[in-house]
Amino acid sequence: MYQLEEKIWFWVLAVIPVIMLLYLVLQFWKKRAQKQFADSHLLKRLSPNKSGFKTILKVVIISLAFASLAIALVNPKIGTKLETVKREGVDIVFAIDVSKSMLAEDIAPNRLEKTKQLVTQIMNNLAGDRVGIIAYAGKAFPQLPITTDYASAKMFLQSMNTDMLSSQGTAINEAIELSKTYFDDEQQTNRVLIIISDGEDHSEGSQRVAAEANDEGIRIFTIGVGDVKGGPIPIKKNDVVLNYKKDKNGETVITKLDEDNLKNIAEQGNGSYINGSNTAEVVETITDILNNMDKTEYEAKQFADFKDQFQWFLGFAIFFLFIDIFLLERKTAWLKRLNLFNENF
Repeated sequence: MYQLEEKIWFWVLAVIPVIMLLYLVLQFWKKRAQKQFADSHLLKRLSPNKSGFKTILKVVIISLAFASLAIALVNPKIGTKLETVKREGVDIVFAIDVSKSMLAEDIAPNRLEKTKQLVTQIMNNLAGDRVGIIAYAGKAFPQLPITTDYASAKMFLQSMNTDMLSSQGTAINEAIELSKTYFDDEQQTNRVLIIISDGEDHSEGSQRVAAEANDEGIRIFTIGVGDVKGGPIPIKKNDVVLNYKKDKNGETVITKLDEDNLKNIAEQGNGSYINGSNTAEVVETITDILNNMDKTEYEAKQFADFKDQFQWFLGFAIFFLFIDIFLLERKTAWLKRLNLFNENF
């Protein structure tokens, strides 16, 4: 396990393409100036020990020195010890609607991207809670099992899209059923299922399944994304809208936020419904709900005793700079004898 302490210093790497560009500009200028002074054959006789390869090698070494310095400033750390620690929290499963209707842009930038923003901000406010992710459309699919690794959860979250499930439609009941398998019966933690959707439901019995899940100790909260007035579903290519989804009669499909359905599911799940239009309000509401729940203790493994590794890269940077100081641009006698680079003498 590793950590990067000061990621902002990766910007130092931007110096490398600048060095390369300056080198190319300088070489172009030198070629033009030399042509005005004398022809190439005469120049080789005037400076027979000039090495083109060493000039390039010096640029490469300087670039490696800056790359090593950048990594040293970032200060990578390696975990040296794995410990089992006691933590307290709530088990939270996010069920995310990835049906095509989530591409509607009645809420900016679109319903699915808004969902990702909401879940990311909720995770940013968690401390000690475990999270899992379910993707669902016509079927439900386990995206990420219960974990305390929020970084991995956000990575999986950002990779979600409306093409990841071939079965289209919206089956909220399947997502609720799948969520039951996420929770460990041996660890009686508080169990929360947060469904983020536009509320359109092509399944039957979602409210009944929500009530059954609540009987098993799972509280269900729903977050609605979209507008009750609705909007069309764009068909895009390279971020350019080509058309809008149409029904079998050729009419443009208008998808609307169904708040009533989401409210009923939340009511049967002993939870509540939250409108997702205001991110700050959603995060505050969910955080308050979780903070008021009893926390259950569980064990988790994590790396401890992270050790700095910057000194290695700082050493490399100094080494490359040291080489650059003593690396002259003229040909050396032993290289001339070896002629490794097929240079003309």
